[in-house]
Amino acid sequence: MPDLTTLCLFAAATLAILLVPGPTVLFVVTCSLRRGWRAGLVSVLGVEAGGLVHVLSATLGLSALLVSSAALFGVVRGLGAAYLIYLGVRTLLDRSGGPQHGAAAPHGLRQVFWQGALIDALNPKTALFFLAFLPQFVRPENGAVAAQTLVLGLTFLVLAVLNDGAYALLSSRLGRTLSGNQAFARRWRHAASGMYIVLGVGAAAGIRGD
Repeated sequence: MPDLTTLCLFAAATLAILLVPGPTVLFVVTCSLRRGWRAGLVSVLGVEAGGLVHVLSATLGLSALLVSSAALFGVVRGLGAAYLIYLGVRTLLDRSGGPQHGAAAPHGLRQVFWQGALIDALNPKTALFFLAFLPQFVRPENGAVAAQTLVLGLTFLVLAVLNDGAYALLSSRLGRTLSGNQAFARRWRHAASGMYIVLGVGAAAGIRGD
């Protein structure tokens, strides 16, 4: 098991990384603004389910296999880039109106969950985090490496839930305040769409640059 000092240092470093918004935060904020806190929190659960895939992969050594294989890593990054661009286009074409805070249908929440899981599961930067960053806090003298990796990975997920959950609740409150504001909805739709597409194109360009 990691000692307390190592765990605290890892938590502090993880928080510093989590506070920098990425595609998962964009997804959580978008869901929360438009559909309220329930959809926002479901999106958080979906994102962290995708993160759990990376935690288990790192624990079992699959992250190292992914990053060591240029072809496999390129496939995952390509799928992630394509999915972000798809979300960008879908967001741009969504004309369903401003923020809506009624009760969300169960099938709609399931869709939000799986979209969040896919965004994080297909994010190669998360795999790199667990391969290049997390191992720096593993101390072989403290016991089994796999057990330490699992504990650190779960610590990351707990902090990610708190961070993304805060984004969800704050965004849902803003969405409730701006409910029915068509001008805001249009501007946010264009901004979110552009950010998804830029992130997707950036990931795709990285494939060509490797």
